[in-house]
Amino acid sequence: MGIKRLYWTSSTAKYPPQVFYQETEVGATCLRFGKHRPCANVPSDVLVVCGTITANLLSFCSWGFSRKDVVKSLLRLGHLLFLCLAVSVMWAQNPPQDVVLTAMQQELQRSFNNLKKTPVPPYFLSYQLTDNRGIQISASFGALTASVDQTTRLLDIDLRVGDYSMDNTHPVRNAGAYDASGQFERQAMPIENDPDALRVALWQETEHKYRSAVQRLQQVKANVEVKVQAEDRSGDFSHEPAETYSEPVAPFAFDTAMWEQKLRKFTAPFAQHKEIIENGAQMVAEIETRRYVNSDGSNIKISSPLFRIILSATAKADDGMELPLQQTYLSFRPEGLPSDDTVLKDVSRMVTTLLALVKAPVADPFTGPAILSGRASAVFFHEIFGHRVEGQRQKNEDEGQTFKNRVNQLVLPDFLSVYSDPRLKVLAGTDLVGFYPYDDEGVKARRVTVVDKGVLKNFLMSRAPIQGFDHSNGHGRRQQGYKVVARQSNLIVESSKHVSRAELKNLLIAQVKAANKPYGLFFDDIEGGFTFTQRLQPNAFNVRPTVVYRIYPDGREELVRGVDLIGTPLIAFSKIVAADDEVSVFNGMCGAESGWVPVSASSPGLLISQMEVQRKEKSQERAPILPPPPATQEN
Repeated sequence: MGIKRLYWTSSTAKYPPQVFYQETEVGATCLRFGKHRPCANVPSDVLVVCGTITANLLSFCSWGFSRKDVVKSLLRLGHLLFLCLAVSVMWAQNPPQDVVLTAMQQELQRSFNNLKKTPVPPYFLSYQLTDNRGIQISASFGALTASVDQTTRLLDIDLRVGDYSMDNTHPVRNAGAYDASGQFERQAMPIENDPDALRVALWQETEHKYRSAVQRLQQVKANVEVKVQAEDRSGDFSHEPAETYSEPVAPFAFDTAMWEQKLRKFTAPFAQHKEIIENGAQMVAEIETRRYVNSDGSNIKISSPLFRIILSATAKADDGMELPLQQTYLSFRPEGLPSDDTVLKDVSRMVTTLLALVKAPVADPFTGPAILSGRASAVFFHEIFGHRVEGQRQKNEDEGQTFKNRVNQLVLPDFLSVYSDPRLKVLAGTDLVGFYPYDDEGVKARRVTVVDKGVLKNFLMSRAPIQGFDHSNGHGRRQQGYKVVARQSNLIVESSKHVSRAELKNLLIAQVKAANKPYGLFFDDIEGGFTFTQRLQPNAFNVRPTVVYRIYPDGREELVRGVDLIGTPLIAFSKIVAADDEVSVFNGMCGAESGWVPVSASSPGLLISQMEVQRKEKSQERAPILPPPPATQEN
């Protein structure tokens, strides 16, 4: 009978690549290197020989022979092993096609090739398609307030005309306080995986972006002609290698009814205290799948789930001051979130702290020694330091450019080093939300040493070059709809010298006595903050602590309320004198010119010889007069 069917994978023209599969299940015999077993989905006149090449490499080769050729086939087992290895390698290098990604590639290539024939051709084009399914449950004072399950698909296009040295994204100087051209152009896309519908939508948006890009390039050229020469004359876009990377869509499972009940339980205790005027809990479960292709040849697919519990409550003192507290839990896996008992213990602690804050004395404006806990220090470095080492701020002449000319100079104490590493997914058992394998410009994430032993070495870079730094280091980020700029990811502060927390407190007391101050301050927790980096405003910061203690010379600690931590960056950095051994992580959402992106920061506790605080704003409304109603049922 001879060989009747032959299915294999080959790189030769004689045997085109294919993988055998049959829909109809019929009886057959499978040989797995000499061991017989039933085999499904194989025609009765075909023998399939397959096997494991190594412990980690499963091959799916299939040779089809008539049964008369079985013996002859087995004599060629050595050839078969070679073919199995070839199939396995090719399968790993060429995973099953993603129809959405394929449609994006095809339309990008078609549009780019056609637009290259126009009088003003593009030199770069990229599509980023972001799928998001988000389930958000909200509760307050023991009752649900919302439960939403939403799916979106959003498109971002980067189309550039001109060339790498100057293109349509070039800043138009003196175009107003904020050049918002094309700043927010997020486009909703069909959520079904219909290649034809997707390509139509991509075509329409590409046409719109091209017309806008050509018009803006004319504005850019006119603006350059009438303005003084820029201080930094580096190009507008960097050459970067094409990248290929693909992840399967991550598994995503979520029990909405179970979490609705949990949030009722987590928020019920806050309802029993009239001092607590606001309370909320949110459970956010989402999966984001990001597909990216560009005209350089990059082809990237990333998929990641994220689960967050956010507890918040606000108490009101008799003088009208509102006192917020927040507790956040985060994990890339639902089983990584804390148990109900752990959350309820934290709820109890929050209630106790809020009731104590209501009765605490109001702090006065003060300057003197202070300790920032690890979490407070992490927020401090993110706000005060991290934003000032984002690359585009060194080029924009409206920016203060705090560190532009400080490369290879001492900017921090020599016992501190700082790096940014978006590849870190977990640190000290805590998931880091600043994790990603590739940034929003298709550049591979990498660790960047920003400060080494106090000396500034690097900036965080997107594909927008600056003087002395010609290439991206994987920190181009954005919220969907915004332009990409360099942003922080996971900012890690490390100290080569450290003491215990108790020793750090003793050092603080020594500073208090030496400065003849009545007390020092300990900032235990912080809700966030902000900083000004532009020349138009004072280059100052405001960090908003929630739990602050006075530490007296005799070691006594007193809870106080109503202060904001303020100052200017260069003075604050010069006053850091010691670090402890209690490293903490802060996870949060950071808002800047490219929208809101998830970030993490980590730091030990720090002793700063001089910090300034000012009084916090307060409401003029009185605290509630009526007590809350009694509970009628057990939660």
